[in-house]
Amino acid sequence: MEFVTLNNGVKMPKVGFGVYRIKDHKQCKQAVLDAIDVGYRLIDTAQSYGNEEAVGKAIQETQVPRSELFITTKVWVDNYGYEKTKASVEESLKKMQLDYIDLVLLHQPFNDYYGAYKALEDLYKEGKIKAIGVSNFYPDRLVDLAIFSDVKPAVNQVEVNVFHQQTTAQTNNEKYEVQMEAWAPFAEGRNNMFTNPELKAIGDKYGKSIAQVILRWLVQRGIVPLAKSVKKERMQENIDIFDFELSDEDMAVIAKMDKKESSFFDHYDASTVEMIAGLNR
Repeated sequence: MEFVTLNNGVKMPKVGFGVYRIKDHKQCKQAVLDAIDVGYRLIDTAQSYGNEEAVGKAIQETQVPRSELFITTKVWVDNYGYEKTKASVEESLKKMQLDYIDLVLLHQPFNDYYGAYKALEDLYKEGKIKAIGVSNFYPDRLVDLAIFSDVKPAVNQVEVNVFHQQTTAQTNNEKYEVQMEAWAPFAEGRNNMFTNPELKAIGDKYGKSIAQVILRWLVQRGIVPLAKSVKKERMQENIDIFDFELSDEDMAVIAKMDKKESSFFDHYDASTVEMIAGLNR
């Protein structure tokens, strides 16, 4: 496994496995075990996914040492505010049966994220978290937090795919040494991504699938992609991206696909805030 080095010196795998929407605990545990078996070491969950316990059971059952795994969870907005955030992370540790969590992110840029981030800073200083960061923070809020916090965010996990390439956000992340991580790298197949003729033509040159081309494109941009599947053969395919390299021409073709808009929702839209505030943890 290849790694990126975060701004605090912690090494994080270049690719990760996510468990979003794998709500059945038995299925989730098996998916994590399968992901670890094919070579994944970064496992990404969240309080709002409702499957931290299943992830924890897989960690306990795998033969891979805990020190070789990189576990991420995210604090949901209902748990923001200093005391609530600290308590929620302690609960996440308990659910996953862990002594520490490798990376904890604030899931959304709403509610009292300053108080929540201060709690993460203190848990980081206590050694219960190895790195802290944010998710879905647009450039203005990321820079605000980076400038006015004691511990600079190590990671910003945002939507990145070929139709929403986030080049401006990446520039800001890099300026403040914040590692960008990509959720929904396939945009859940929207915009006919898996039948796109240009992506297929690139894949055919290397004997790779469209999914592998997308993940390789992200890695070459220095972005850590999070792929999800409950099928072991698909997991194997998604991690098998380190034996080829896209050419500059390929990268240029993909760059032209950018629509510069989310495939899901806009965090600047008031209705998005209302929607997220109404979601149950």
